[in-house]
Amino acid sequence: MSEMSILAIAGLGLMVGLAGAGSAWGLSVAGQAVMGMIKKRPNDFGKGMILSSMPATQGIYGFVAFMMFSGEVTSNMTPYKAAVVFAAGLAIGLACFISGIYQGKVCAAGIATYGSGNDKAFGNTLILAAFPEFYAILSLVASIMMIGLLGK
Repeated sequence: MSEMSILAIAGLGLMVGLAGAGSAWGLSVAGQAVMGMIKKRPNDFGKGMILSSMPATQGIYGFVAFMMFSGEVTSNMTPYKAAVVFAAGLAIGLACFISGIYQGKVCAAGIATYGSGNDKAFGNTLILAAFPEFYAILSLVASIMMIGLLGK
């Protein structure tokens, strides 16, 4: 295994590791809010669960990128190709890590507001939680576009 392959494999690890960690963090924060909400509104667990599950997508995006790039890693990669894989891993990993955490915080705040009796908070939270999600999606699209750089 060449040094360049090791760099590319590190990029794959960043893709799936950071994205998954951001999802887990965001899911945990929002899940804790659901547990507080059901003290006051036990019949609304389903709505809380929907909101708390939103940060799961960041981990999925990292895994999708991992699957797309893993076939590109070879034992005799050029430095250029290894750098592209590493850069894509860093980009999607960081974007999904941060957006997963902050999306979880947005969802947790919305869940708490909904639990306090504001029924409009459910829809409003769905809208606000889409904003950090957008940047995770952009990082996935950018990483997909970076695959085109590997053909050069």
